[in-house]
Amino acid sequence: MPITATYSQLVMPDHINNVGTLFGGQLVSWMDLAAAKTCYRFLKGTKAWGAVTKVIQEVEFNEPIEAGEWVTFNGTVTNAGKTSITVKIDAFAESRQEEKRLACTARIVMVAVCEDDQGNFIKFEHGKTV
Repeated sequence: MPITATYSQLVMPDHINNVGTLFGGQLVSWMDLAAAKTCYRFLKGTKAWGAVTKVIQEVEFNEPIEAGEWVTFNGTVTNAGKTSITVKIDAFAESRQEEKRLACTARIVMVAVCEDDQGNFIKFEHGKTV
């Protein structure tokens, strides 16, 4: 069974860029949160504290997003290495007038971390597979 998670965000006026649409950096930040939530679920039952971002890959902006729209992020774990976890994120935007539409996609590689005896966070071999 695939590990998935969903995260939603309302686009507010302070998220808008100078051309009147959602600032791309804000969207990517929310996608990163969705990847972290997906990894949190994937890592349940391990000693990992969570996962941190290693690389954001293949970001593709497909549709503009306006203030007042909801964006829902669907994350799915697609691959797992010794410490890494690859998450595919699909961001769907919807308004009161329009059905949801695929606005952006990305692949984000996260690394599982745990705390060592000195209180530092280090890579963690999670031992999980997809």
